[in-house]
Amino acid sequence: MAKVFDFNKDYHSSANCDQNRVVHFDLDITVDFDLKQLSGEVVLSFERLSSSDSLLIDCRDLDIVAVKDELDNALEYQLVQVNDALGQQLSIQVGTQLNKVKIVYCTSPQAQGLQWLAPDQTLGKQQPYLFSQSQPINARSWIPLQDTPKARVTFNAKVSVPKQLRAVMSALNDPAIAEDGVYQFTMDKPIPTHLLAIAVGDLAFKATGKRSGIYTEPGMLERAANEFEDTEAMMQVAESLLGEYAWQRYDMIVLPPSFPFGGMENPMLAFMTPTLIAGDKSLVSIVAHELAHSWTGNLVSNATWRDLWLNEGFTTYFTNRIVEAVYGKEQAELEKMIEYGRLQEELVSSEVSSQTLPANVQLGDPNLAFNRFTYDKASMFVHELESRLGRDSFDIFLRRYVEHFAFTAITTETFMEYAEQTLLIDHGDKISAQELHEWVYGTGMPAWFKAPTSDSLNKVDFALSEFTSGIDANKLAIQDWRVHHWQYFLTQLPLALTTEQLDDLDTCFAFTQSSNSEILCDWFRVAIRNRYQKVMQRLTAFLVEVGRAKFVRPLYLELQIAGMNSQALAIYQQARKGYHPSLRFQLDKLFEQ
Repeated sequence: MAKVFDFNKDYHSSANCDQNRVVHFDLDITVDFDLKQLSGEVVLSFERLSSSDSLLIDCRDLDIVAVKDELDNALEYQLVQVNDALGQQLSIQVGTQLNKVKIVYCTSPQAQGLQWLAPDQTLGKQQPYLFSQSQPINARSWIPLQDTPKARVTFNAKVSVPKQLRAVMSALNDPAIAEDGVYQFTMDKPIPTHLLAIAVGDLAFKATGKRSGIYTEPGMLERAANEFEDTEAMMQVAESLLGEYAWQRYDMIVLPPSFPFGGMENPMLAFMTPTLIAGDKSLVSIVAHELAHSWTGNLVSNATWRDLWLNEGFTTYFTNRIVEAVYGKEQAELEKMIEYGRLQEELVSSEVSSQTLPANVQLGDPNLAFNRFTYDKASMFVHELESRLGRDSFDIFLRRYVEHFAFTAITTETFMEYAEQTLLIDHGDKISAQELHEWVYGTGMPAWFKAPTSDSLNKVDFALSEFTSGIDANKLAIQDWRVHHWQYFLTQLPLALTTEQLDDLDTCFAFTQSSNSEILCDWFRVAIRNRYQKVMQRLTAFLVEVGRAKFVRPLYLELQIAGMNSQALAIYQQARKGYHPSLRFQLDKLFEQ
């Protein structure tokens, strides 16, 4: 018998936020690079929503030293192991009067939400580096809290670090503050706990606008600032679509290569991978994506990881609109085609039951919610809403939706109720309840769905047909191709190619030496499928240097599928120590199979 789920419940948290909900915390921690440890205390302020006399908190691998009330009286507590993924549940007896508790604690060197880098793992090679990655459920590994998107929090923080280093957080950062080893932060708007972030290192700053700028290691600062110089223009476009930017500043930090994502939308301090620094702004749609999250994801959030599509689908759509306004319709169309190409791959390779917009991960790893259905299928759904309603009418709906749910976390069902009360009433002649339900809860793509097209790819299709018919690579017409044309070319090549064809492509276009990580990854996948050994040295170096999960996981999988298991394992054993703990956790499972 199939399990019946409560869709209002967050199955990835042990907290009782529906009874006693933490709404604010005051953090005071010291960063110790020698011990690879954060130590200090956090005061949790909570609201009582019921008569429960216990406060349930999420932890993972934390050493709980003491639990006290505001007067420093010890409180009774119990720490119980839930499982490896969720960690521990900290149950604190709070009686009927308390609304604050103080937890004294320290983190584990193995905390999944923190990566500690030695100086030789940084660009400058002189100072150590620390950065966090809290999404989806790793905030609990560095702060004891109710680690669920449902429990939005404000916070104040004091962070003590070695005097030669700078600390920054997902809060208001002041680049002019004295680097005296003690940093104070305030986040006065309630955010989901997966957006809590910290970084400590040898950091320099350069403004990209009146309310935006870049933090990164000094050696990368100029390149990063040049690459992301259009940030203010993106902000203005976004505001014209969804209303005033609510977060005061939009700063970014470009992290070391082991950062496992393209970007992370931590408010006031978006985290970015250095793999975006291509020198030609060809990959800056990630900047637009993380900026778009400032409305869809940070203002309006998923209540559980099943509902991730509400963050990522709307944001992926919104990104496309920003790219269109700043870089033109052709680039927006090309990026939409790349999205659909990724989705087609996953439609073929994944179980049909997983192909809905809600991610059915209630009893599994929440990282599995980050798939092409919660991003690209959901984006195609939003694009179709725009097409059905017309852009002007859809923009009105979208803005009202964001305003209505600002600073709240919602479920799929909450969205559906809202759509039925607004979208279907105002535009019932353009989309039906049945069509809405088919998009959200149906598997695969709706029967009426029309795939996106781009005339700009006709020249790539012609080049592909010529190459597969035997024309040499150096005779292909590739003038004025953008990165997206090359991505399309590589992903549409026949699965089976001869060594001679691969030699021809690489000699002519130097794919193996590309400085663009997207092109390089797509080329590696083509090469691995055909067991093209000439890429192995460069592939090994890439997997050792770069820890972005989008590239790393597919490449190891391709090696395994191609029967190159021993080579894959040898590379992983060499590269593993440089990966973020959350990525190591996932890849260890891959190599256990």
